[in-house]
Amino acid sequence: MLFWAGNTIAGRGIRDDVPPLALAWLRWTIAALIVLPVAWPYLKRDRAVIFAHWPILTLLGSIGAGTFVSLYYVGLTTTPAINAMIINSAAPILIPFASYILHRDRPSSVQAAGVVVSLLGVLIVLTRGDYAFLLSLNVNQGDLWVLTAVAMWAVYTALLRKQPPIHWLSFAAVTFVVASIVNFPLFVGEAFYRSINPTPMAIFAILYVSTLPSVIAQIFFNRSVELIGANRAGAFMHFIPLFGAALAIILLGEELHPFHLVGFALILTGVTLASRPHNVAADA
Repeated sequence: MLFWAGNTIAGRGIRDDVPPLALAWLRWTIAALIVLPVAWPYLKRDRAVIFAHWPILTLLGSIGAGTFVSLYYVGLTTTPAINAMIINSAAPILIPFASYILHRDRPSSVQAAGVVVSLLGVLIVLTRGDYAFLLSLNVNQGDLWVLTAVAMWAVYTALLRKQPPIHWLSFAAVTFVVASIVNFPLFVGEAFYRSINPTPMAIFAILYVSTLPSVIAQIFFNRSVELIGANRAGAFMHFIPLFGAALAIILLGEELHPFHLVGFALILTGVTLASRPHNVAADA
């Protein structure tokens, strides 16, 4: 979640130098090139299972990496990072909804309460304790792109239960390659009217989003869903705006206020409640 918080800042920060679809394609292409050499022995071992389950692997790679990231970066070109983080906070609510639609999973009352408490903490941090701030936010086209991306992520998280029994490096390599392939024609089409301006900051941001938010965070999240289930893992996405605020304080010199402490406490309390085990058979 710490690395994904930085992803929103990076995607928004280089929107004028790197077109969104180019950033999405570069992100997954570089991530695939990093993972493939390490995953190669496992890919050879798992190749029969991979070919037997190529439809679900293609679907997971298309929506969880390819489509989600493309839509998210497109949204960041026209909506502020704070809007994106607020919309991102809908993920822990949408994931249980998707899990119920696809698998008939129901969160416990304690887990549902935890999501609500952590969401309240997120809103306190993002609005600086002034809820009138929410009324001043202008809903724009970018917000709709980000919301669609978050909805796709919720479906992806719920579908992770369907991933075949292959090594986690094999799964990462296959889905990263699929995401690169899905984004390539979009990148080519975009290149006809927008090109990359390779500034030092743009290059740094591309390398960042291609490594920590992609290779590390994606693998960690996939593994966490496997271990504790979609609903419990999804609750941790409320840490994204928490870490975003913390990064702004540490790296940008922004001041720490009492509303930060109240919001952080509520987020930690809510995630603790939401991540408690419920129905192991249905949730794991």
